[in-house]
Formats: sequence, structure tokens, C-alpha cells
Amino acid sequence: MAELPILRLADVELTFGGTPIFTGVTFTLAKGERAALVGRNGAGKSTLMRLVTGRHEPDAGDLWRQPGTEVAVVEQEPDLSSFESVLQYASEGAEETWMAEAELGLFGIDPTADPKTLSGGQVRRAALARAFAQDPDVLLLDEPTNHLDVPMIETLEERLKSFPGAVLLVSHDRRFLENVTTTTLWLRQGKVWKSPRGYADFDDWAASIEAEEEKQLQRMKTQLKEEHHWLARGVTARRKRNMGRLAKLHDLRAQHAKQKALINDAKSTAGLSAESGGSQSRKVLEAFGLSKAFGETIIANDLSLRILKGDRIGIVGPNGVGKTTLLKMLLGELEPDSGSVKVSQALTVTYLDQTRETLKPSDTLWEALAPAGGDAIMVQGRSKHVAAYAKDFLFSPEQLRQPVSALSGGERNRLTLAIALAKPADVLVLDEPTNDLDMQTLDLLEEMLSEFDGTLILVSHDRAFLDAIVTSCLVPMGNGKWVETAGGWTDAARQVPSLTSRRAAAPPTQEKDKPKASTPSHSPKREAKLSFKDQHRLKEVEAALPRLEKEIADLEAQLGNPDLFGSDPAKFDRLTKRLGDARTELEKAEEDWLEIEALKEEIAKP
Repeated sequence: MAELPILRLADVELTFGGTPIFTGVTFTLAKGERAALVGRNGAGKSTLMRLVTGRHEPDAGDLWRQPGTEVAVVEQEPDLSSFESVLQYASEGAEETWMAEAELGLFGIDPTADPKTLSGGQVRRAALARAFAQDPDVLLLDEPTNHLDVPMIETLEERLKSFPGAVLLVSHDRRFLENVTTTTLWLRQGKVWKSPRGYADFDDWAASIEAEEEKQLQRMKTQLKEEHHWLARGVTARRKRNMGRLAKLHDLRAQHAKQKALINDAKSTAGLSAESGGSQSRKVLEAFGLSKAFGETIIANDLSLRILKGDRIGIVGPNGVGKTTLLKMLLGELEPDSGSVKVSQALTVTYLDQTRETLKPSDTLWEALAPAGGDAIMVQGRSKHVAAYAKDFLFSPEQLRQPVSALSGGERNRLTLAIALAKPADVLVLDEPTNDLDMQTLDLLEEMLSEFDGTLILVSHDRAFLDAIVTSCLVPMGNGKWVETAGGWTDAARQVPSLTSRRAAAPPTQEKDKPKASTPSHSPKREAKLSFKDQHRLKEVEAALPRLEKEIADLEAQLGNPDLFGSDPAKFDRLTKRLGDARTELEKAEEDWLEIEALKEEIAKP
């Protein structure tokens, strides 16, 4: 028996300054339901959350909650300034202080800490602890994973899965949404569409809606159809591009694994000169014996690294391990305690840091994109009209004359990316580029980066983004040691299990005192060749990859038929399910292939 609704909105309308925000929003939430609220930046997601909490009153329609319903909210920017301790903040609204202490312990926050000393990530964790300590019936989360590292995101995932109430959350972290949500609310054009499935099925569901709309639009004028394409999400076309990007990434990872194996075979000693082992034009950066520490915190310990032209490397790890510090050392912005870094002077580097403080609030969007004036800007060395480039980043012509101060946080980040990516660069360095971006902008950023043929260095906690973009990861092993792994985040987490542990940055103090005799007989030992099992699996995978890719293409072609959903819903559901299963099988086959290739690379080492 389905749960009765605990919250219901019916035909809600809202207007700000004469501009309609909602034109008939209707949906329900029940206990045990975890709903993803998705939509482009500026669609009104945060406003809708405020309506649910009662901070905004609708102009028309009904907002109903079961009597006695308790609602807890985690805002994007929690304010702890009026509290003397974290415990005082977290226990406000809780029935018992111990509940706040327990939640703070789960999220790794000292209850006696002074709120003024907390980092951004610690503030977010304290706000989450406070919300859960209230034992609410409805939990509203606005970008809850911002400033959290992956181990803490996974802690939040488990806490949400055990939460008995209703959850409504806004997040740009697709892997987080896929893992947590049971339903999806799509806010578009002033209305809400609801899917009974979680975000993992969002693309297929949204594509079916757009396919049905496309069928109706066939009878409309060309001008109206073009306007619809501007307003619609464009999932179908983007999914087709994603398949091409996946194939390209697959090839890049294979090339990267072979390239690293060749380089490792060629090196006979550490710290070789920059001229050895390849042509100078292919080298972007080399670090030799790099070490850096702040007190007892060791950022790097004798790190040697070589980054070549075309490499796409992700720097990953928990908060506090020193990812941004390491990045600044590699770029020459911070001096190491010992060792050296050699960066090719012939290359142009574009660096987008976490602060995003380059925008002037009084500038219009047009002035921010074209500070020298005129109606054209240079984009990657080519002239392009300001309005056309702004449209590429999902800004409407009407927004060009708005001040930057009127943009939402996600829109400001999108504008910062547009400015940074317009500059011609051989090397792109991006530090947490996905913060506060909506799904549509994330897709756009992934597409642009997949087409970028230079070198990419990326710091991010976004697991899905890393899987889609990078070909290798730089992973902390503790005590300032780092290791480079082939593939994206999923591959790195499998090769370095401590990466998803909250102890990932801790120095390995226990192992060094163990005698060699205590090592189990099955401990890693280099073999002369792949085992029979691995060889057999490799043959299976190499045969399965083209078969699955062809099957997925055929299924997508059938599901692309706009008449299918209306004429045969059962077949549509059957094909949709098989498409999801085939994609899962393809992902598993690719993961197995990457794992075996990494093993082959390890065996090939002298």
C-alpha cells in the first residue's frame, strides 16, 4: 500500500516583478520518498523550496502539509555566526541534545568547536547534522554535497537512505542523485513533471517526454519549433553525443595506459632531465622529488610526476589532503620545500580557481563577456558574436543587459566558465568547476571539455564528472605519497580502496613494522603473465564491447521513434529496461577491460 502524501502542492502560481515563475505547479511527497528536484539555473528550484517551507506565499493554488509536519532545511549558505558552539547550533530545534551530538559525530564535527573556525565543508556538515537531529518529517536539501569530499558524500548517502521521512533535494552531483533518489521532479517552463523513478532514469524519461512533444510540434511553425528547442532540455540529442564521447574517452584511456607503460619502460632512473624520454614539444610539466609540508600536515613527499600533451588527469582525494596546494605547486604558484617543477614555457595555461571572484557585480553580462566593448569576442582564436556565445552557455538575449549581481549563483559560475573557456589555451586547469552548476550546464561543460584537444588538469569531487572526462587520476596514499591510476574515479576507487574511506589521507603507520613473514600468501605479487582467468575474461570483454555498443545504438534508434511511446507503451518500457541493462553491462565490461589493462601495465614494469 502506497504511503499517503505528507506534502501536496496543487496548481501553485507565483510571480515576481511581473514575471511568472510558476504557472501551475502540482506534485506530492510521501514519507520514504526521496525526490530529486532538477531544472536549469534560474528555473526557480530554490524559490520552490522556499514555498514548501512557507517563506514564500503563492499567488494562487494550494500548499498543504499534514498537521504537525516538521520541516528541516539545509540552505546553500548556512549561517552559524550567532552561536557560541557547534553543539548550540546543531541542537537548536532538536528534542534532545544527545541527538545533535550523535549526528555531529556521524558527520565528523567536534561539538565544542567554535563556529567561526569552521571551513566551508565543516559548516555544511554541521548544518546536515542539525537538520537530521531535528528528526523532521520532511527534509529539504539545497546543494548538500557542496564542499564535501567523496567519503563524506557517501556518509550522507547512507544517512539519507535510512531516513524515514520525505526528502526533497537539489544537487548538481549526478552520482549522488542516482544513488539516493526514488523519484524525480523536473521543473521546466513554470511547471513540474514527476517521474516515479529516481534520477538514474531521468535521461530516458525526459527524452520520452520530449519525443512526445516533438511529435506535436511537427504541425507548428518553424519559428515556434526553434523557440521550443531553445527552451527544452535537449536530452535526446545530448544522449547521442554522449555515446560518441564515451567511445572517445574509451580510446583515450587505452592510449593513455599504453603511453604510460612505454614511458615507465623507458625510464631507468628517477629525476631524469626534461629532455630525456621524448620530444620536448610533448612535455607539459615535470615534477622531480617534490615535497611540501605545513607543520605535521604533509602535502607531498618525494613526488615525481610527468604530464604530457593530451593527458587528462584528475586530482582526487578527501578534503584536507592538499589537492589545491599540490595544484599550485605544479603550476609554480607555490614553492615546494624541496624538489623542482619544470613547466613548458611554450604553452598557454588557463587556470580557473575555486574563488570565482573575477566578476564585477555592476557589469552587465555583455560587458563581462566583452570587456573591451563591441559585439564580438575571440573564442579559442575565432571571432564570435557575444549573443551567440552567451547562448552557447544557455543565456537568453534578454539577460545580456542584466547586471551580474542579478544572476543566480549557478548562472555566475556558468558566466565565469564562459569567460575562462573563451581564452585559447594549451593547458586547462580547473579547480572544482562543477560547483553550483545545473545538469544542463554540466552536460555542456562535459561536451566542451571532451572536444578540447589540449591537456586538462582537474580537481573535483564529482564522481560522474571525473568518470566522463579524465583518463587518469592522481590519488593520495597517505603521508604525502601519491599514485597515478588509469581511468576515471570508478577505476581509481577500485584500484585504491582507501580512496573512499575517511582514513584515506592517514599515514600507513601499522604496516611498516610488520615482518615480511606475516604477509599472506595471496598478497600482490607480480606474475610473468596474465592468469588464465584474466586472459579468458579479456577475450570475453573484447567480444562483448562492440556487441553491446551495437545493441545500445539499435535500442536508442527504436526508442527515438516518437510514435512508440503512444502506440505501444509496454514495448517502450521493455526496450527502456533493456537499454538500462545494456548500458550497465557495457560499463561493467569497460571497467573489467580497464582493470585488466592496468594489470598488464603493472606486469610489464621491470
